[in-house]
Amino acid sequence: MTPSRSPLSTRTVILFWLPLAATWFMMALEGPYIAAIVARMPEAARGLAAFGVALSMAWLIESPIIMLLSASAALVRDRASYFALRRFANILNAVVTLNMVILVIPPVFTFVAEGLIGLPHDIARDAHIASAAMIFWPPAIGYRRFYQGILVRHHLTRLVAYGTIVRLVSMSVVAALLAFVFHVPGALAGALALLSGVLCEAVASRWMARHIVHAIVSSDTVAEGTLLGQRQIARFYFPLALTSMLSMALGPLVTFGLGRGQFPIESLAVWPVVSSMLFLFRSGGVAFQEVGIALEARREVGRTSILLGSLASLLLALVAFTPLEIVWFERLSGLTRELADFAIWPVRILVIFPVLDYIISFQRARWILDHRTRIVSMATAIEAATLAAALMIVLSAFTLTGAIGGALAMLAGRLASSTYLYVCAKRHPRTQPA
Repeated sequence: MTPSRSPLSTRTVILFWLPLAATWFMMALEGPYIAAIVARMPEAARGLAAFGVALSMAWLIESPIIMLLSASAALVRDRASYFALRRFANILNAVVTLNMVILVIPPVFTFVAEGLIGLPHDIARDAHIASAAMIFWPPAIGYRRFYQGILVRHHLTRLVAYGTIVRLVSMSVVAALLAFVFHVPGALAGALALLSGVLCEAVASRWMARHIVHAIVSSDTVAEGTLLGQRQIARFYFPLALTSMLSMALGPLVTFGLGRGQFPIESLAVWPVVSSMLFLFRSGGVAFQEVGIALEARREVGRTSILLGSLASLLLALVAFTPLEIVWFERLSGLTRELADFAIWPVRILVIFPVLDYIISFQRARWILDHRTRIVSMATAIEAATLAAALMIVLSAFTLTGAIGGALAMLAGRLASSTYLYVCAKRHPRTQPA
């Protein structure tokens, strides 16, 4: 049961992409939304700090299972591949759950939170409780991404967006009840709200995929090129997991460099605002990897990625190079005029980042479809290495603020990664029609 290979138009690709883009956009708002609720509770600063630490640790542990959506969309083609990848996903989910359990063992968490991160004891204690509440958050994400991939492969992207709506509604209800009715401490309330949202979305995703799953397991057809062995799947998937983990490391790497440029405090203060603004404009590009996989990375999909990415970058430029930047940074983000001045130039430097995100998502999709995922992880490794080298060079050789140096390094890393994928594509053109 696979989608037909009918002619594609730009309109068809955009309609396929829109629900996935909406999903990522809503996910981009999730963290700030919960943080806004925690900020309105007693001892807001302590709650926000503990919640942020717990969420960051959960994200890091979750990173190996993020690519299950792409893997499911690419590999689940018949009954045998469904059961093989489901078994692999279950093992992976068990591993990340075990990692969460190990993290929340009191001596381990104390070493990480107080010894490595340097948190005060009271914040570390709240973060520990919140992390314990999120033990089943990573496996719930892995479970629902497996079934979301099946929905995407069968062109039911609107159902993925419906699942995200279920997640946001359930998360909002639980957060409001815990915060304002039961008066649960802020970090724990935020953690339980996120957990409840993901659990509800996981159940909804499985339910929405039930008819497709039934059709798959009832079919006797065997698709050509199906991966069945756990070792085969591991060779396919582990480079993707490494890609996710390296991508997660890019943010802390930039933050590490911000403190080594000029005006480090101001740079660290504005960087979360810059990052969140950038992610809103590039969130549709993050979703485009699954579009490329489901639509077989055809030329029409590549052209649409450039079109949509260019529009996203133009919208970002409209904010960054016009008086709208005052509205965004001072009125919406609440920065002072002085801090807004530190934020604006990094955003202007990164104005082409959205179009690069769309392009690199399409490039990755092509190699995932060809089962050559090591090229994807190598591209991310090149991005990380280039970013680190660029940080050292621009912040030591030039008198730049940390935020500007971080932006230049991010741009250099992404350009290097995309260039590598482009060169690989030229050296190894696809044999199947595109």
